[in-house]
Amino acid sequence: MENNVTEFILTGLSQIEEVEQVCFYLFLLFYTIIIFGNFLIIMTIRVSPNLNSPMYFFLSFLSFVDICYSSVTAPKLIVDFQAKVKTISFVGCMTQLFVVHFFGCTEIFILTVMAYDRYVAICKPLHYATIMDQRVCTILMVSSWVGAFTHSIIQTLLTVQLPFCGPNVIDHYFCDVHPLLKLACTDTYVVGVIVMANTGMISLTCFIILVGSYAVILLYLRTHSAEGRRKALSTCASHVIVVILFLVPCIFIYMRPSTTFTEDKMVAVFYTIITPMLNPLIYTLRNAEVKNSLKKIWSKKLMGEARKDLK
Repeated sequence: MENNVTEFILTGLSQIEEVEQVCFYLFLLFYTIIIFGNFLIIMTIRVSPNLNSPMYFFLSFLSFVDICYSSVTAPKLIVDFQAKVKTISFVGCMTQLFVVHFFGCTEIFILTVMAYDRYVAICKPLHYATIMDQRVCTILMVSSWVGAFTHSIIQTLLTVQLPFCGPNVIDHYFCDVHPLLKLACTDTYVVGVIVMANTGMISLTCFIILVGSYAVILLYLRTHSAEGRRKALSTCASHVIVVILFLVPCIFIYMRPSTTFTEDKMVAVFYTIITPMLNPLIYTLRNAEVKNSLKKIWSKKLMGEARKDLK
């Protein structure tokens, strides 16, 4: 069938004008926090010599991915709150679909790698430096990007080849695979199953690996001192919170056939905006090393400004 759709219309989060005005300022604040918070973590890790372990190497990339991931959807969402008709071109829609899944899958893989890093650090501390050397960290990070690209290109190619002959209204605030399959002028059952096997199984498998790794860590910590347990659990708790906030909504959305629910848009807000916004707060407030590095940076800056004033 011929594809005669050149653009799509997004319904957005709400069609009530008063609600959209409130959401405009609220999500503008959220996006500002995402950019500032994650950029602050990246710069803190770069300028702090004591934050040179693999965990912070992965954390800096996680913050970079959070900035990119939220930037794919948040700016358009914010602009659309002020628009009467929320449109996106066919090419723009498919591009957004690819980039959303690329950075989203990269984040899932980085979270999985970070869980492995914590497992090695806690359960094999004497071999940690040997196992997690610079070469291994680089291979794990490159593999995360390559794996995410492979996932995303499959997802996009499956969708872009479908015929869209109308209607062209997407019941979402960004272009995602399930709402697009709903608009296709052909039977999408097979594509829906492949999407579920692709995205859904990646989310579920990584979630099981993450939960399993933290369960092993908890069992291992039973033989440690109270202080050792407290320190290790404090670090792991940050990761667990992020994993739950990000992966549970992803599993809810993608671990099912090609169907859509009215709750999908609000659930998607969690993994596209809320989690990238909370990540800097979670990792900063629960990590003494990051907090101390931030204090040192700001104290040096304030002392430098005070010296300038005295001169």
